[in-house]
Amino acid sequence: MRRITSFVLALAFCVASTIPANAQRENTKIGENQREAKRAAKQQKKYSKKAAKTQRKAMKRDQKAQRKAAKQQSHCKL
Repeated sequence: MRRITSFVLALAFCVASTIPANAQRENTKIGENQREAKRAAKQQKKYSKKAAKTQRKAMKRDQKAQRKAAKQQSHCKL
């Protein structure tokens, strides 16, 4: 009798360990998925805002360099 129960328990353990972790997590609540979606959207907005700021700063830096180059060029002509 002990052999049968130990065999059944070992078999159940082997089957449970072969199930992937993401398949075990499929039973999430609807609200949790919505929360994750909001969090991801917020993070995406943050990163896009940061990228836009970096781009604006680069454009200002380039414009300043162009003005400086034009100013030096006008001084050389005189």
